[in-house]
Amino acid sequence: MADTPPAQAPRFTVTARKYRPQTFDDLVAQEHVAETLRNAITRKRLAHAYLFSGPRGVGKTTAARILAKAVNCQTPLAERERAEPCRTCDSCVAFEEHRSLNIIEIDAASNNKVEDIRELRDTVRVPPQGANKKVYILDEVHMLSASAFNALLKTLEEPPEYVLFIFATTEPHKVLPTILSRTQRFDFRRISVPEIVDRLGAICAAEGIAADEESLVLIARKADGALRDALSLFDQAVSLCGQSLEIGPLRTALGVVDSDVYFEATSRARTGDRAGLLSLVDHVVRSGHDLNEFVLGLAEHFRNLLVARATQSGDLIEGTEATRARYLDAAAPLTEADVLHLLMLAEAAAHDLRESRHPRLTLELALIKMASLESAADLRHLLDRLSARAGTLPASGG
Repeated sequence: MADTPPAQAPRFTVTARKYRPQTFDDLVAQEHVAETLRNAITRKRLAHAYLFSGPRGVGKTTAARILAKAVNCQTPLAERERAEPCRTCDSCVAFEEHRSLNIIEIDAASNNKVEDIRELRDTVRVPPQGANKKVYILDEVHMLSASAFNALLKTLEEPPEYVLFIFATTEPHKVLPTILSRTQRFDFRRISVPEIVDRLGAICAAEGIAADEESLVLIARKADGALRDALSLFDQAVSLCGQSLEIGPLRTALGVVDSDVYFEATSRARTGDRAGLLSLVDHVVRSGHDLNEFVLGLAEHFRNLLVARATQSGDLIEGTEATRARYLDAAAPLTEADVLHLLMLAEAAAHDLRESRHPRLTLELALIKMASLESAADLRHLLDRLSARAGTLPASGG
């Protein structure tokens, strides 16, 4: 009797693909785009070419796929809620299973020559098979050469009625004006930290992963407005920390400097503790942290202090309630001028570090300058006293 082959473990799918939005409602933070596209489908005012622009990882290509799926959905429009694709008809299923012949995705970064566009123009002449539209999605369209753009112009201006072009780009300023004028442009926005945290929280609930709020905020902030980056970091965090994400191990795993270090740097700068600041640099170096990342984090820390001092509120600070309260307490003994001075020094240090041959020395010098705040404050006090005394001196005789 033959041996029974062992059952194969289910194949792992990265979170960004597993939870990629499949309908307009699923898109995160791009309601203005989703609503306009829904209306265009419902009112039969669909353009022949669209340009989706915005930062990386915010849903441009995903929105293009949803639009392509919605315009070719075989379920009558009256039976679909808000023009969403039904996801059950043959056309929707074929697309989601990557076997649709009517929706063509092209990477313009690697297909950017005139010959590639000529080939595209030849395929445009072939009508869609069993669908309303033949949709071309060109990702990173700004990578097309100037001659390739020019070769596309005539087709883009007067395409067959059954053709829909959707261009996606992170750099719309590199797209020729003649192309821009033939498209409807949608600008996708960066995704805020609370919106990313909400999405991560929903995924944690679906996957049975425990995560504290600080951990999700850390991932969201490190993603810098890109949900795809946040989901990649989330996968990395789960691989390193397991089914329970906690802020301490997560900081270590992602190589993020503990926020306590930044608060300590502020305290030592305020009291003029130069030796303490040099020890702090030594701790950062020994911990293996990148000095450029440390300085950028320090600049963001000072920015939060300035916001807390200027507004007397933590509403504009990205973080948990406990983090906002901590910034308000730390900003109280500082003046706006002092925090602004610290922020300017941190920004200058970030610039100098990029070109420095001795990054540690550059950082140490910047922190020692920060420790001179107290002396600067004493000098202002002395000048005020001298001005007051000068006002009481008798005028000199002529």
